[in-house]
Amino acid sequence: MLGLLLGLALPSHAQSVLDPGYRYYEVGDLDAAPAAHTEPAMMLMGGGEWVPEAFQWWLQRAGHGRVVILRASGADDLQERLYRDIGGAASVQTVVFDSRRGADDPAVLGVVAAADAIFIAGGDQSRYIRFWKGTALNEALNAHVRAGRPIAGTSAGLAILGGYSYGAMDGGSITSASALRDPMGGEVTLDSDFLTMPYLSNVVTDTHFGKRDRLGRLIVFVARAAQQAGREDMVGIGVDEDTALCVEADGRGRVLSRNGGYAWLVMPRHSADRLRDGEPLDFHAIPVTGVGSGSLLHLDGFRVDDAAFQVTADIRDGGLELR
Repeated sequence: MLGLLLGLALPSHAQSVLDPGYRYYEVGDLDAAPAAHTEPAMMLMGGGEWVPEAFQWWLQRAGHGRVVILRASGADDLQERLYRDIGGAASVQTVVFDSRRGADDPAVLGVVAAADAIFIAGGDQSRYIRFWKGTALNEALNAHVRAGRPIAGTSAGLAILGGYSYGAMDGGSITSASALRDPMGGEVTLDSDFLTMPYLSNVVTDTHFGKRDRLGRLIVFVARAAQQAGREDMVGIGVDEDTALCVEADGRGRVLSRNGGYAWLVMPRHSADRLRDGEPLDFHAIPVTGVGSGSLLHLDGFRVDDAAFQVTADIRDGGLELR
């Protein structure tokens, strides 16, 4: 394919002129007919190890058809794992972006348009925002979802699926302590008006959640997003490592996990008590609900049946307490 051909040894000048902005890989039967039936579905993965049961659920809703993996680093390792180890896809194609140029390339757009399901890999979410936002690929991803086809994201790929997302645009990955100490600081980089997912228009997503102690920073993201949007109904959803929140077309979400992980629902329904430049956050009485393997999350109202846990977060002078 073009991306691979241009990766062959060429003079440096030729590479700079001909570089399409992406690399391309494929495996499986690309001549197979499109899936006879697909269903809307979102697989929201917190990073870490894949959950095979979640992938089988997702691939079933893709009609076991053609999967496209989008990434901004790495190579074909994920497609090999999905096609050969997980199984159940007619073919898997991978596009690895290294600039915005690839996101307007007709060949890339053709691959995406033919996808029965799209998986956005982990890595650095700022590259996705810089490379994709406002491009033809941006619209193609939204069109894919509007057409009722499954989408998934893990780690950085999940971070960009919310209506508001932590973009890590400064090149770092802010900790909860730093975010709580300076919630209006330049390290808290929120992005919006990018991808449009069902039920997630007023949601900020976060990943690697419990293991990296990210509750504090997600609360900051929610407070900032609420201020930015001028609305008090902003919601945060964090997903643990080795865990997937699998969302059906009607907004019902169930957790599948390798290690008993959770999805965390943060739903203040009120504004922060103090959110000002140069001052630590004050934000009181924030309900936090755990969605476990025996729970059911209704995204059309953010209700949880059989919650794994329910706590209240209080933040005073940047210090987080749970009760």
